[in-house]
Amino acid sequence: MRRWWVVPCAALLWNAAGADSQSRPLVIELFTSQGCSSCPPAEAYVGKLTARADVLALAFHVDYWDSLGWRDRFALPQAVERQNLYARNLHRTSVYTPQLVVDGQADALGSRSAALEQALAKPREGTPVAVSVSGSDVVVEVGGTAPAPRCDVLLVAFLRHAVSAIGRGENAGRTLEEFNIVRSIRTLGQWQGAAARFQVPLSGLPSDATDVAVLVQSSGQAAIAGAAVHRLC
Repeated sequence: MRRWWVVPCAALLWNAAGADSQSRPLVIELFTSQGCSSCPPAEAYVGKLTARADVLALAFHVDYWDSLGWRDRFALPQAVERQNLYARNLHRTSVYTPQLVVDGQADALGSRSAALEQALAKPREGTPVAVSVSGSDVVVEVGGTAPAPRCDVLLVAFLRHAVSAIGRGENAGRTLEEFNIVRSIRTLGQWQGAAARFQVPLSGLPSDATDVAVLVQSSGQAAIAGAAVHRLC
């Protein structure tokens, strides 16, 4: 485990309005880097998780390993910002890779699955969420429920699979297989119990995105309240 200090096609498929709750996938976020020799086993673990319908696994590549000689082509400053906020929320003195964050509420070393297995054993109901493509837009619908805590509605575009040959750094000479690589994350708006609808032009997504996920997350980047995913191609 490595620790680092960081300075601060169709019509709508479903109408979410009026639904109280729905079962939802467990959201797993992996913070990783191509420059970290401890990360490939965690990447492989995420690959296994992508085969499960009850899990939404997303890999956020950080850039603070780039100084060791290899620039991670998937690294995003937003990933570092997101990991830093989790570190504060989870009372960690530093960030590390590989780090798994489970449903926004707990973390674990990325190559260990005990925390995940415990989380999977619990029933999960969440805010109703639907995501689809209508014409040239991604359409996100969040259902109406009883009064709820304020949440952020996040759209995450990701690349389903990639293979990278690493030329330098700790993984020099290795070929890494990577899964569900986050290419962008944006806040669409806020939700606090009233049904809401958002539209995002497909043209505004990264050109290499193959899928989109929606996260409804308690403001301040706390617990995940709802999640859904849609394949673009």
